[in-house]
Amino acid sequence: MSDPTVAPAREPRRGREARRSARARASALSVPYIARKIPPTEVLSAEGLEIIERNADTLLQEIGIEFRDFPRALDLFRAEGCDIKENRVRFPRGLARRLCATAPSQYVQHARNPERNVVIGGDAMVFAPNYGSPFVHDLDRGRRYGTLEDFQNFVKLAYLSPYIHHSGGTLCEPVDLPVNKRHLEMVYAHVKYSDKPFMGSVTKPERAEDSVRICELLFGEAFVQEHTVLTSLVNANSPLVWDSTMLGAAEAYARANQACVVTPFILAGAMSPVTVAGTLTQVLAEVMAGAAFCQLVRPGAPVVFGTFVSTLSMQSGAPTFGTPEASLAIFGAAQLARRMNLPFRTGGSLCASKIPDAQAAYESAQTLLPTVLAGTNFVLHAAGWLEGGLAASYEKFVLDFDQLGAMHVLAKGVDLSDNGQGMEAFHQVEPGGHFLGCAHTQSNFETAFYRSTVADNNSVEQWQEEGSKDAATRANALWKTMLRDYESPPLDPATDEAIRAFIDARKASMPDAAY
Repeated sequence: MSDPTVAPAREPRRGREARRSARARASALSVPYIARKIPPTEVLSAEGLEIIERNADTLLQEIGIEFRDFPRALDLFRAEGCDIKENRVRFPRGLARRLCATAPSQYVQHARNPERNVVIGGDAMVFAPNYGSPFVHDLDRGRRYGTLEDFQNFVKLAYLSPYIHHSGGTLCEPVDLPVNKRHLEMVYAHVKYSDKPFMGSVTKPERAEDSVRICELLFGEAFVQEHTVLTSLVNANSPLVWDSTMLGAAEAYARANQACVVTPFILAGAMSPVTVAGTLTQVLAEVMAGAAFCQLVRPGAPVVFGTFVSTLSMQSGAPTFGTPEASLAIFGAAQLARRMNLPFRTGGSLCASKIPDAQAAYESAQTLLPTVLAGTNFVLHAAGWLEGGLAASYEKFVLDFDQLGAMHVLAKGVDLSDNGQGMEAFHQVEPGGHFLGCAHTQSNFETAFYRSTVADNNSVEQWQEEGSKDAATRANALWKTMLRDYESPPLDPATDEAIRAFIDARKASMPDAAY
């Protein structure tokens, strides 16, 4: 017996899904990044900012930051007059901020397609997809470990979206590959299947160096020496620790003049104080310490003031997302970044939900909207995040794309051009009439409002006739159509061959390893 809740496949439905797919993947029409036209929301007064900055300096001076198992960092800070005891570095008041002053306020990250170059800093806002999930999820197969095929699929989906400006980094972990070799195939996937800018590996210093080498083959060694082609994530081991893995990766990138997103990863209540002000104090101290290290390695190397702050359930200890306290931390950290004259990274579309449901939507919206309103420059986890980051969801990827499209419109602000003022329409419509048929409406109807790629705005009867699909089910059909119609951006065959030869040689030079 057939399932009465599933409508039979018919030509009109396929046509509607094709139109949704065409709107979702109109990559040729995408903008390389958002140039914000709305002012940032600020929640802290000048006095409040000064309190947090003073407390951060006190934290660096009296308690200090541990730079574990990385003698070169200790030597650099010792030469600047820091107090060093074992791995603990205590900074003279104001030193860390002064060291950070050589970092640029904004920079260009170059893509292999120059039309995809992004500005990171200033009024620019760049969306990058999910990062770091060991699991993937879709409606057909449920939750499972990620594979290289999944990774490649997510790169393709991010490439196809007009609302994602950056290919990202570890979109999911391809656990079917050895840990010590998977970074090579991940970076190659970004190079091969997208022409947007991307991130490098940070799991070991030599993997960061491999990422730089691949970029030298892609862009040319001389170009990489003079330009930023990688923006990569280095996380503090909060509270108040920078470990040797992250320091080694940061050193490799800074030495090569490549950008580091210096980011404390904090679940407030466990990894920082339970208060917003206390958490912001720690964020600022950890960022200044990490960014100062990058500047000592190479003054002028790009760094991004990063923060990942969420809250903790005091009842269960589980991370929570979309909370008002996290929003306040986003707004406050953005203000602190602007005071340091550094680009800012935070937020995304974060949730704790296990499936792309109402909880996922609400929590993601309550993270994404503050991210945009705060004036964030680099938005990691903008699409696909599920289950507190443990899973990357195919359906949520395209559902989040849709919301990113809405944020593009919001960031433009209010159109006050002659057409935007709409006075022409008032002269065309009599009092008591309607605007549907007037010339002003007819000339603007195709672009007047943001059109969702996945929402269903039809009558309930038409919705039922078409199978009573929820948003996740519609998204399931959409990502499959996008992947089916995907075409790779052109890549010079000789460059491709050279990169592939380097990767194959590197993989052959070492045995498989699990770490």
